[in-house]
Amino acid sequence: MKSIHQTIRVTAIAFLFSTLTLVYGCQPTPPPAAEQPVEDSTPQVAVALISTTSEPSKAMGKVSFTETDTGMVIEAQIKNTPPGDHGFHIHEKGSCEEGGKAAGGHYNPDGVKHGNLVKDGFANAHAGDLGNISVVEDGTATYNATIKGLTLQGEKYPIDGLAMIVHEKPDDFGQPTGNAGGRIGCGVIALSDS
Repeated sequence: MKSIHQTIRVTAIAFLFSTLTLVYGCQPTPPPAAEQPVEDSTPQVAVALISTTSEPSKAMGKVSFTETDTGMVIEAQIKNTPPGDHGFHIHEKGSCEEGGKAAGGHYNPDGVKHGNLVKDGFANAHAGDLGNISVVEDGTATYNATIKGLTLQGEKYPIDGLAMIVHEKPDDFGQPTGNAGGRIGCGVIALSDS
């Protein structure tokens, strides 16, 4: 009798474990956890390809705008431009027609006086007042600045689609627009794939 009870007990335990394995083993596989979107850490970049607006100017070059956590990094390489300082501004419209005049005035969404945005900030300068680009004797120039606040497509100070202008004279930071003269180079700021 002892062996029958022992056999029944062993069989019952085996049956219980088999049933539990079958029940839990046949549960549907839970769906994979929802994938968290991967935040794109690639900075947004825009480029303005500068070309001459009218003869005798031969100005040409590239201005890149890279939106980073520390601000808008602006880097320019210009060539075929007369030596000296030249006003360097973002203008309010994205057109280089009519010798650059279709670009309108300096980008000034806050309606403040002209100044040097790099040194004086948004409260004391147009959002497009980048100062001067200095051209050396061989007609080339580079420009580098980082400006916190400018954006490519943000709510405040977006510059995508606006024009970048190289003026014929230096910006003396006088009123109302810095006395930088005519427009010798222009390019429209456009988002880049790279």
